[in-house]
Amino acid sequence: MLFSPVISVLSTHDIEVAETLIGVIRFLLIFVAARTLAEILVRLSLPTIVGELLAGVLIGASGLHLLIPPSAHASLNNGLINIISSLASIPKEAVPDLYFETFPSLQAVATLGLYALLFLTGLESELEELVAVGTQAFTVAMAGVILPFAFGTLGLMFIFHVDLIPAIFAGASMTATSIGITASVFGELGYLKTREGQIVIGAAVLDDILGIVILAVVVALATGGSLEIAPIVKLVVAATVFVIAPIGLSRTAAPAFDWLLDRLKAPGAVVVASFVILVLSCFVATAIGLEAALGAFAAGLILSSSKNNHAIQQSVLPLVSLFATIFFVLVGAGMDLSVINPLDPASRSALIVAGFLLIVAIIGKIAAGWSFVIDKPTNRLVVGLGMMPRGEVGLIFLGLGTSAGLLTPSLEAAILLMVIGTTFLAPVLLRIVLKDKKPGGGNAIPDDIAADPVGLL
Repeated sequence: MLFSPVISVLSTHDIEVAETLIGVIRFLLIFVAARTLAEILVRLSLPTIVGELLAGVLIGASGLHLLIPPSAHASLNNGLINIISSLASIPKEAVPDLYFETFPSLQAVATLGLYALLFLTGLESELEELVAVGTQAFTVAMAGVILPFAFGTLGLMFIFHVDLIPAIFAGASMTATSIGITASVFGELGYLKTREGQIVIGAAVLDDILGIVILAVVVALATGGSLEIAPIVKLVVAATVFVIAPIGLSRTAAPAFDWLLDRLKAPGAVVVASFVILVLSCFVATAIGLEAALGAFAAGLILSSSKNNHAIQQSVLPLVSLFATIFFVLVGAGMDLSVINPLDPASRSALIVAGFLLIVAIIGKIAAGWSFVIDKPTNRLVVGLGMMPRGEVGLIFLGLGTSAGLLTPSLEAAILLMVIGTTFLAPVLLRIVLKDKKPGGGNAIPDDIAADPVGLL
């Protein structure tokens, strides 16, 4: 590590004490703030992930300045500087330098949380559900990707004159659907096994796959700086194959994985073996020019058919609970919401962009509810609303876009508001629409068929 002149005069012991103290304070701030807001939102029947994001906003660059990523270019809270200086017995002027130079270690932990979350998302993907209502789910998924992506990208470029790559990335951030949030709401209301519920869950799985493929292509293009057709086609083909191949491997490689686990006796075999698959998949994705995030998702798909799926999920959940929380808090902490302050005339253009993205994000997904053909009574509004929340997947896009330096502060804040808005509105609107309706009425899928969706064919 290259120390600044201020730090270079400190002894090694002083530096180690200060770094340890800074690390402990960071973790305390992250988990106390995140869990407090998460508990509040749980009691309001809202997603806890939004609480983690808002916790970052509260203690980050837009709030108390207690957790400041170097990319935020904001000053550290003076009270925090004084506490660290007095406890570690180092000069006050040395604290900010130490704070920012040690920040990459926290970001590395957050990245691990991102990969664990995507791995878990792949594990939870019920590929059989796509077969149950495959045609309708595919149509809804394609419409739910194309409409917001096209209108968002073109609107940003031609109305707001945003550059091509940031506009494409912002459009891509609106493509995915949060499976967890929608499934949770449908489950609470007893609609998970209805025709609408199955269509939405199937389409959401496809949306995640398509969205992550788009993410991999956009990030690779942005970092490579090439917009030629041949590299784009190569990346699209590679990303598509990289997602399709794991679906096939889930039928062949998963049994081999189970065979290996049956012969491992040491404690922790499940989580270690799963982590090896995760690392290998991330490595392969990176080696062929894709995002490691796509590799993490693919690893989950490969093991989704494992007979040890439940055990794998249980071993991964603690990692997600700890490290993904750090990821989402850091995303919120890096946001500078002052760029969309409605009281500041200079910020109103950014606020208009945020409103535009939110409207496109809502309309694009609701319109997808009318994109499929079916000869049975189906509540299309419920399908559209179920596709609305971006949740953790939208935040994953935002986090990667921020770390890759693809977004301006105003566009970061606009995407953040879009994610928060759709994530908050979807559960509320679904509850209003379904409040006085009972599942069934010809729409419910029998339990035996829902348990074996292939039987619908």
